[in-house]
Amino acid sequence: MDLFVSGDVFLDIVFTGLPRLPRPGEETWAPGMGSSPGGIANLAVAAARLGLNTGLGAAFSTDAYGEFCREVLREQGIDLGPSRCFADWHSPVTVSLAYERDRSMITHGHPAPVGADGLVGELPAATAAAVSLTGGRQAWVRRAARAGTLVFANVGWDDTAAWPAAALDLLEDCHAFLPNAVEAMRYTRTATPREALHRLAERVPLAVVTCGADGALAIDAATGQVASAPAVPVEALDPTGAGDVFNAGFIAATLWGLPLRQRLVFANLVAALSVRHFGGSLSAPGWADIAAWWGAQRPGPLGGEYGFLEDLIPAGDLRLARRAGATIDRLPDAA
Repeated sequence: MDLFVSGDVFLDIVFTGLPRLPRPGEETWAPGMGSSPGGIANLAVAAARLGLNTGLGAAFSTDAYGEFCREVLREQGIDLGPSRCFADWHSPVTVSLAYERDRSMITHGHPAPVGADGLVGELPAATAAAVSLTGGRQAWVRRAARAGTLVFANVGWDDTAAWPAAALDLLEDCHAFLPNAVEAMRYTRTATPREALHRLAERVPLAVVTCGADGALAIDAATGQVASAPAVPVEALDPTGAGDVFNAGFIAATLWGLPLRQRLVFANLVAALSVRHFGGSLSAPGWADIAAWWGAQRPGPLGGEYGFLEDLIPAGDLRLARRAGATIDRLPDAA
């Protein structure tokens, strides 16, 4: 595999176009709605659409939501061999409400019947792996690092508001860490994203901090190289999963051997293209989306900045990526 990922897959139901959240007792109609696999599926699908041979280790319920998520992920070319199905457990569900260029989420679920190490089992051979530090140390990560796999780590929101600095001890097995600015500053107890970046570079060979509309920053600790890249302006429909898509773009660009700044530029681009569509996983751009964007920008002022895309975009006819439907697809009949 080019990339192995392990984590939780959710059924995401996304409502867009909300003028505001409803007050108690109110009903608000949303102009748009989309359903798709979410959670770790966001990163897996985004990576697969960029051409990475991607494997996923996750727990799936045998309920209709779980079957829908599995079918979509198989359709996207993701290897589900390391994943397992469970009958006495229901799929976790997230409802995402997109408004004012941001989103709020409500999630329901129960712990999976088996932890990450029980899912991974015999570790698949992979050039890179992606892991979340949320939830503590996972034994398979150390095994992967010792086998030469480049481990890229991210982290989730700490709803306890503790932001324990000890969580960063998990980075000792990681090649790169890609938190957003708020996460980076709170874990490092710093006041600015740049200060947090330099603090993280003391912990991990490659530190990246994403700053939303302000772009992204990175330091290669081995060389001391510092890079930054601006965000790509687009009309945002739904920001769900944009961070996961950024991570997939950065991992792919790293495996392709692009210079540090071009990795940030490319990751910012694919993340920006993703927010133009519903949902986290099925909003991720494919090469047809990237080629269409580049074709419109090539003669303009961004031509020089993104000229490296000429060598990345595959030749020939490019298939349009599947997008999230309002409701989940009807499963095929048993026959």
